[in-house]
Amino acid sequence: MIEQHKMDNTGDTENLDDLKNRKDIAIKTLEKARIYHEKYLLRCNSSDLENAVNYYIQTIKQNPEIPETYYRLACLMFENGQISLDSAIEQCKVAVDIDPENTNAHLYTGYFLKLARDFDAAEKEFRRAIKINPLNAARPRIILASMLYEKINKVKPAFTDFLRMVYYACSGCLSFLWDFASLKMMYKNISDDAMVFMYKTYGGFLEKIKNSSMAVATYDVAAENTGRDEYFYNRIGDICIKEHAPEIALEAYKKVLESNPYDRTALIKLATLIQTHFPDNHDEAIDCYTKLLEIEPDNDKVYYELGHLYLQKNESLPAVNAFSMALEKDEENPFYHNSMAFALVQLEQYDDAIEHYQKAININPDPYWTSIVCQALGSVYMEIKNNPEAAIVLYQTAAVLNPDSEESQIAIGDTYFSIEDYDNAIKAYCDAIKINPENAKAYCKCGMALWEKDYTEEAIVAYHKAINLNPEYAIAYNNLGVIYLDDIGNTREAISLFEKAVLSNSNYALAYFNLGRAFAILGENTKAAKYFQQSLDLNSLTNELDEEDILYRLHKLFEV
Repeated sequence: MIEQHKMDNTGDTENLDDLKNRKDIAIKTLEKARIYHEKYLLRCNSSDLENAVNYYIQTIKQNPEIPETYYRLACLMFENGQISLDSAIEQCKVAVDIDPENTNAHLYTGYFLKLARDFDAAEKEFRRAIKINPLNAARPRIILASMLYEKINKVKPAFTDFLRMVYYACSGCLSFLWDFASLKMMYKNISDDAMVFMYKTYGGFLEKIKNSSMAVATYDVAAENTGRDEYFYNRIGDICIKEHAPEIALEAYKKVLESNPYDRTALIKLATLIQTHFPDNHDEAIDCYTKLLEIEPDNDKVYYELGHLYLQKNESLPAVNAFSMALEKDEENPFYHNSMAFALVQLEQYDDAIEHYQKAININPDPYWTSIVCQALGSVYMEIKNNPEAAIVLYQTAAVLNPDSEESQIAIGDTYFSIEDYDNAIKAYCDAIKINPENAKAYCKCGMALWEKDYTEEAIVAYHKAINLNPEYAIAYNNLGVIYLDDIGNTREAISLFEKAVLSNSNYALAYFNLGRAFAILGENTKAAKYFQQSLDLNSLTNELDEEDILYRLHKLFEV
């Protein structure tokens, strides 16, 4: 029995030591929470807020009998939107229950009751706080005076309410002179603001005298010494963008977001910077816009930007969803309809795409822009719907909207060419040349249409003009070579042109095929076989030609 009794005493001692140890740890943790809480009040830094909340929660777990942790935690979590007003009031009442003589517990409870418009209950709490410590009650007196002023404006006031408001306001201002806690916070605010002002002034001066490197160094030191990361790193980022140092700007804006992940300005700047200078960093830009949507869920422009980022990633379905959300917010925006149409084309939902293109065209915010949309819709009708008549109408509309658009005239010419209306094709290509006499592509296409009409000499002139404008125009060399080979019979000149074509484009299967034909005509079968084989190899990648035709010609070279 004696041994058992000793063991119990040892156990009690161990429990007491453990409890004391937990309380000591709780005090240290609470001090850390206070430091971060104070920093947050001075700097409004979200990382300070997060650290303060975490340390307060740890303190409660280690010692749930400290009233300060409850009302301070309630204040921070309510400000951060993590708890409701009713929950904040309940938290503060827990602090009051733990220590009914705690001035701050009553002060915070009264403050939240005031927010809840329960003025009578709030006044009781403020008066209780004043009664507990009447000499150091500047804050409850001033807050009570402001509440009475608010009450006077909300309900029909009594004269006594006005007198009490004046009394508490005057006595609060007077007692502020010896309220140490209030004076301490005021001093810290003033000293912190003075340091920030000093760095801002000096950095601004360096910016004005164009000493950007020193300004950046100053703001970097300022961010470290004051903790105002959001302001100073924003300034560093802005300077570095002006000085064409996007990498440094990128890191600066990221530091702003480390401090406050939902800083709207920094998110917009970072997303824009990434899209402009780091176009492959799609995911980072998407993350910025996603966070912006948490702040501004009704911002249609953010959805629009997200849609384009998904298109750049070749993720058409998320792009369609993003553009759809943008259109929900602004159904009459032609740019949203155009982007939606483009994304739907990628998903092969052509009828829906046509509908959105038509809506964009009907809204017609700008003739030049609408002209481009008409061309896009014309391409859908031509290439997907196989409706050249509708395509021509749209291309002609584009030409009317933008008379200086050579591309519209070329598209008209291509469409007429596809239906073998060569006269109208030639006219359209010539119209494109009138708009821009330096357009080599228009001359080349016109040469093709002229050749189809058996205007061989005119076609040769057109192809030579294209080559003069663009000496590396492989298609023009090849097509001109075909005329010399098949129409004129000048095989050597044709070979020279085909060789120039493959020199300009080493992957041009058709030019190699034509070289094979030319050498076969000359009876140089070994060279012909070489070029037919090169054509065959390239064609497996490009699919320009009929493989059976190449094989037939290759085998025919060696027939007995």
